[in-house]
Amino acid sequence: MSETVMDRAASATPTKVARRIKGMSDRTIAWIFVAPTVFLLLAVNIFPLIWTIRLSFTNYRANRPNAEVEWIGLRNYQRILTDSDVWLTMQATAHFLFWTIFFQVILGFALAWLINKKFKGNDLWTTIIVFPMMLSPAVVGNFWTFLYQPQIGLFNYVVAFFTGADPASFSMIGEVALAPWAIVIVDTWMWTPFVMLICLAGLRSIPDTIYEAAECDRASKWRQFWTITVPMVLPFLMLAVLFRGIENFKMFDLVVQLTGGGPGNTTTLTSIDLKREAFEKWRTGFSSAYAIILFVTVFGLASIYVKALNKVKER
Repeated sequence: MSETVMDRAASATPTKVARRIKGMSDRTIAWIFVAPTVFLLLAVNIFPLIWTIRLSFTNYRANRPNAEVEWIGLRNYQRILTDSDVWLTMQATAHFLFWTIFFQVILGFALAWLINKKFKGNDLWTTIIVFPMMLSPAVVGNFWTFLYQPQIGLFNYVVAFFTGADPASFSMIGEVALAPWAIVIVDTWMWTPFVMLICLAGLRSIPDTIYEAAECDRASKWRQFWTITVPMVLPFLMLAVLFRGIENFKMFDLVVQLTGGGPGNTTTLTSIDLKREAFEKWRTGFSSAYAIILFVTVFGLASIYVKALNKVKER
C-alpha cells in the first residue's frame, strides 16, 4: 500500500520539479524541511528582542500609547546603572543564586552518590526524592507558605524541637533576616533532585574497569573518590550549575507566592523588580533597558561559563 501511494506521488510530481529534487543533496532537502521552523523561531524571538532594544532608547509608556514618544538615547541605561535600588535587587538575586546553587550541588551530589550504591528500595527512594520537582512552583509556594506560618506551620515546630526556641517567636517569611533563607530552603528542596539526576547520570557513566584498575594499584576509596569520581562527574556538575543558574536568575513565581518580594524589598529579585517597572509603574522604555541589561548579563556570564565547561570536558 505504501509503495502504491509513493508511486502515485512520484508520478504526479512535475518533471521539472522531479529533476530539481533529484539533483539536491540530503543537506539541502533537510534545510527545506527545517527552514519554516527556523524562520518561525526567529520571528518569535528575534523580532521582540529588536523591538525591546528600540524601546529601551525611548521614554515610551504602554499605558499611554497615544503620547508622544521621545528618543532619549542611553538615559535609561544610565538611570539603571546608577540606581541604588536596582543594585540592591542585584545583590538579593546574587545572594539567592549563590546559596541555592551551593546547597543544591552539595546535596544533589551526595544523594546521587548514595542512590548509585544500589541498595534495597533504591527505586522507591529515587521516586520519593524526585517528587518535589514534579510539582508546580505555585503549588510549592502555597504549600511552604502554610508550613512557614508561625502559629500553625510545621517548620517552626521542627526548628523549635531542635533548638528549644518558641515556635511563635519567629516568622521565616515575615522577618527581614529570615525571608531570603526561606526562599533558599524552598528552592533547594524543590530542585536538588534535578541536580541529583544529572550527577547520577555522571556517576553511572564511569566504567567499573577504572575503579578495578585503581584497586589493583591499591588506591584507597578516598583516593578513588578524588582522582576518579570527582573529575569525571565534574562536567555533569558544571552542567547542572549552568541550568540552575539560568533558571534561578529569572526566578519569579516561587518568590511571589512565598513573600511577594517582601518584607520591604528584602526578597525583591531582578525579575520581580522588572515586572513592577513594566506592569505597575508602566515605565516601558525603562523596563526594556532593564531587560536588555539582564539579558546581556546572563548571556555574557553563560558564554564564559560554557567555555570553561568545554575546557573541562577536553581534559
